[in-house]
Amino acid sequence: QVQLVESGGGLVQAGGSLRLSCAASGLTFSTYAMGWFRRTPGKEREFVTRISSSGSYTSNTDSVKGRFTISRDNAKNTVYLQMNSLKPQDTAVYYCAASGRVYPGPRVNEYNYWGQGTQVTVSS
Repeated sequence: QVQLVESGGGLVQAGGSLRLSCAASGLTFSTYAMGWFRRTPGKEREFVTRISSSGSYTSNTDSVKGRFTISRDNAKNTVYLQMNSLKPQDTAVYYCAASGRVYPGPRVNEYNYWGQGTQVTVSS
C-alpha cells in the first residue's frame, strides 16, 4: 500500500520560511517523479513544483520561482519543499504526489499517488 505523508505545515508570518517534508512508503521511491500541489478553498488543486526521479530536473510554477525549492533524498524516501519569502497568497493545503512518468507535467491526472495534505497559513 502506497503512502505519502506530508509534514511541516503551520502558521508563519509573511516573509518567513517553512520546510515541508513528504515521506513515501510502499513504492520504489527512486523511480517516481514527485510533485507538490496546493489548494485553497473554492479552487482547483494547483501545481507548484516537481522533481525528476533522480533529482536532476526540477520545475516550478511562475508564482513561486526564486522562493520555493524542491529536493529529494532517495535514501530516505523523502521529498522536501523549502518555502522562503512566504506571502499570504501562499496560504493553502499543500499536497505531495508521486508520478510514474519520467517527466510528468503540471496536471493532476499525471500523478498516481497523493498524500493527505498539510496546511500552510501565512499571516500578513
